[in-house]
Amino acid sequence: MKSFDLEGKLHKVYETQSKTQTFQTREFVVEQSGPYPQFIKFQLTQERCDIISNYKEGDTVKVHFDLRGREWNDSYFTNLNAWKVEAGSAQVSPEGNAQEEGFTEIVDGGFPKATDEVAQAEEIDDLPF
Repeated sequence: MKSFDLEGKLHKVYETQSKTQTFQTREFVVEQSGPYPQFIKFQLTQERCDIISNYKEGDTVKVHFDLRGREWNDSYFTNLNAWKVEAGSAQVSPEGNAQEEGFTEIVDGGFPKATDEVAQAEEIDDLPF
């Protein structure tokens, strides 16, 4: 399984919810600013629910996560399962900097890095307008 990380501003932290007597979750939202701000919701489970308590809304954080998907009654669900949160290394600027705010792939292969996509898009300029 591949792991990813994302850096941005902690936008919203929700309370821990007990789903059953033995299972609990906690959600939080990280904002990536730029021309089109993105609000990405993550989920913490079990003993990891408290790791977001060390941060307050507005802090720059770096979230390490993996993708989880499941099927239930012919419906499909995807979660961004956070397993580590740490203080961010870069301040997120209001203008948005793809290098500071982009997704970073931890394991090689699979998806290209956001900064690579931007560079490739700038190199291809064959549009008629």
